[in-house]
Amino acid sequence: MEQQATAPRPRAALDAAVGPALDIDRAEAALIEHYPRLVRLGYLVLPPALGRHRRVLAAHALVQRALPRTRPEAGEPAPAGDPGYAYVRLRVLRAALDAARPRGRFALPRAGQLPPLLPQVWGLRLFPRSGGADELALDQALGRLSAPARAAFVLRALELGADREVRALLEAAGVEDPGAAVAEATALRVPPGSREGTLLKSVEFDPCSLQARPTDLMHRRRHLRAAAIGVAAAAVCGALLLSFTGGNPDGAAAPPYARNAAAEQALDPGLLTRAEPGVWRSADRPGFASWPARGSRTDDEALLRRALAVWARPGDGVQVTATPGTPSGPAAGPAQLLYAGDVDSAAVVLLYDGLRVVRYAEARSGDGTGAAALDFARADAADTDTAAAVVVGRTDGNVRYLTAPWVTSAAARDLLAPGQAARPLHRNADGLTDPVAGPAATGDCRAWPALQLGPRLVTDLGELVPARLTTGAPGATAASPAPWSHTACQLQPLRSQGVRSVHLWHFAHQQLPGGAGAADWYCTRAETWRGTGSRAVAQFQAPGARPADRAAVVGRAGDSPACGPRSPHALAGGLWRSPGGTWYALAAGSEDVTSLAATGGVHGTEPGPTAFWPASADARAELSGRLRDGGKVAPLR
Repeated sequence: MEQQATAPRPRAALDAAVGPALDIDRAEAALIEHYPRLVRLGYLVLPPALGRHRRVLAAHALVQRALPRTRPEAGEPAPAGDPGYAYVRLRVLRAALDAARPRGRFALPRAGQLPPLLPQVWGLRLFPRSGGADELALDQALGRLSAPARAAFVLRALELGADREVRALLEAAGVEDPGAAVAEATALRVPPGSREGTLLKSVEFDPCSLQARPTDLMHRRRHLRAAAIGVAAAAVCGALLLSFTGGNPDGAAAPPYARNAAAEQALDPGLLTRAEPGVWRSADRPGFASWPARGSRTDDEALLRRALAVWARPGDGVQVTATPGTPSGPAAGPAQLLYAGDVDSAAVVLLYDGLRVVRYAEARSGDGTGAAALDFARADAADTDTAAAVVVGRTDGNVRYLTAPWVTSAAARDLLAPGQAARPLHRNADGLTDPVAGPAATGDCRAWPALQLGPRLVTDLGELVPARLTTGAPGATAASPAPWSHTACQLQPLRSQGVRSVHLWHFAHQQLPGGAGAADWYCTRAETWRGTGSRAVAQFQAPGARPADRAAVVGRAGDSPACGPRSPHALAGGLWRSPGGTWYALAAGSEDVTSLAATGGVHGTEPGPTAFWPASADARAELSGRLRDGGKVAPLR
């Protein structure tokens, strides 16, 4: 609930707080130059209860109204020496806080509380692009703060470095107790990266990078007059209905836009399919379709109804994410219930429609009318190995999984520390794990957590279904964690790419010249659920590397069968400097390569799958290889 945000201040006190006056032209130039930054500030401080569409328009309106019609009053000197920007920032902050102030029952709304005259958007709903689970958690956390505390949090993360400066700016904006606002913001529990501004700078909170959805096209085009009458009648009837029922049974879902038999069946929680416990033991191909319905709220019809309604028509307050190649439309008919229960501070529902796993989450306490999340992940043709677990929650960098009924044991391990034993992971009776650390979402790769689920090895790549990790020659299904110690950090670019599995192939072992030791060559191949967008990466590991030392990337290929069952060959090369300072061009192929050739900056031909030639430090060689069957193999570049 929003608390008292601002209070009127005497003009003299305000002038004394913010400093000397400035030229209106200078303020206008600062507004134009920093427009996206100011709009983001206004969007973050405005009350989330407005809804994302209205909050976007209100943020733009606040910034566009930040210039007065007459000479500006005093402006705050900016730390960077730009009083023009400091002045318009103060105006935007004051207006956003004013919009959050509660008003009496019969009091007239203030300027910031009125719908914006400009800009206006007709026929479209605008909202920032969706981020991930951390962004959703931060948005929900900010919504629980009072407006001054929300402003303090945002100013400290994006604008000002010191609490003293934040308190001074809040005081200039009319906040009665800036110290209390800063203290409330400091006590807030938020995901990693929030206080440094990393998450606040994401597209989730960028009201200048927007997505658009149409309103009801058929009614708008054919029945405009009837729709206006219908909306007025619906508003009256809806108000009466809410007065009797106490709320919207569909929670955060948008208004219904279609009525047909198939759509109605997909919205009926009583028609959800549920696999019988133990059916996976007799299934031809156990997968998500043979998961039984689990969780403490599988009989909570109200929760299930909200989840299905939001899936069919997500409203403005719903954060929607989908992995590449995954449609986010409604189900064609009744879906299968996998899980419904409480996970940390959220109520979670997992559904499956044969193509996608869908996760719905809302606040654990409430009727679902607040913010909600809807995540889609493609999972068709899943089997016992790729349907071993699903992510049900992320909090503070930790992940909870729901494991498949055929998973008999679960353990957590660090792929960068192969010498450490796996740590047993506790699961409850439903198969829900305790929180386990997930891989860092940034480039920091000091550890890479993975799950050992019986004989299967999986890792979180930021999606609902963790990626399966395998090792060995193409087509092998071994799950040894040791070979990943040099290559696991190369999994970072695969986050949120719809990856189904990642295979690691140690394809060559090469003796280096001058007695420098033996080097290792790897090929990592990632395949997606959608069947396209595969990635192959060749890596070189010099002798003497410690387990956590990263192998060097020497070649890449996208949408290629390289290093896979369809093309079980590999060839890569690169420049290497010996301990004595001599440069060599190295080349290595898989064991079926019988000879290697180099042209361009280096010339030579060598038998066998590995070769080296003296080279200059800037040499560029063109490599080629010959296979046992007489065919050719090209290097990963």
